[in-house]
Amino acid sequence: MPVGDIRPLKADMRAQYKQMRRDMPEKQKEHNDCAIAERVFGLWQYRRCRILLTYVSTAIEVDTRRIIEQALADGKQVAVPRCVPGTRDMEFYTIRGLGDLEPGTFGVLEPRPDPQFLLPKDSGGLCLVPALCYDWKGFRLGYGKGYYDRFLSGFGGHMVGICYSSCVRRRLPHGRFDRPVELLVTEKYLRRTADKSSGRPDRRTGEGKRKPAGKNDVK
Repeated sequence: MPVGDIRPLKADMRAQYKQMRRDMPEKQKEHNDCAIAERVFGLWQYRRCRILLTYVSTAIEVDTRRIIEQALADGKQVAVPRCVPGTRDMEFYTIRGLGDLEPGTFGVLEPRPDPQFLLPKDSGGLCLVPALCYDWKGFRLGYGKGYYDRFLSGFGGHMVGICYSSCVRRRLPHGRFDRPVELLVTEKYLRRTADKSSGRPDRRTGEGKRKPAGKNDVK
C-alpha cells in the first residue's frame, strides 16, 4: 500500500458514520430531517432556484422525499440522479413525483431514463449534495464511488450540503481538485463554507465560526 494512502482512513470513517446514522433513534431522525428541510426551504438559494437537483434518500440519509414533494408543490423542476451503467458517471432527470422512480444502481431509487426528461448539463440550479460526513470547509466524505465528485466538477449552480450535525467534523482529508459545497445545512445551524465563484473556503466566515441558527441567517 502506498505511503500516505488515506483509503483505509476513509473506509474506517465511512463505517463509523454509517453506524452512527443506524444508531440514531427514529424520533430523533424524524425531528432532524424536518428541521433540515425547513432550513432548506428558508434559503434564498432555494427560493430563487427554478431547478432543484437532489438525491433520493436511503434509510440512513437525511430525508429528501419531503423536500422533493414540497419543491414540486412550489412549482420547481425537480431532477434526481441516475447512474450511467458501466461508468462512474450519473445523469439527472426531471420527475413529476416519487412515482416516476424505480430501483436502480445499489438499490437506490432512480428516475427512468427517458431522454425527454434528461436535464442538460449546463442547466444550473440548486444541488443538494449528500455525504456521510462534512467538514467545516464544506468538503465531504461520500460513499467512495466517485459519482458526485465527477458530477460536481463540472456543475455551475449552487451546491448545498445537507447533513446531521453529529456527522460534521473540523477537517476531512480531501484531494486538490475536490470542490466544497458553498453552504452546509444541519438541524442545528447553517454554515457558509465556500465562495461559490471560486470554490474556495469563504474567508469572511472564518474557520470554526458557526452562523446563528435562525432560519434565514445566511445571505
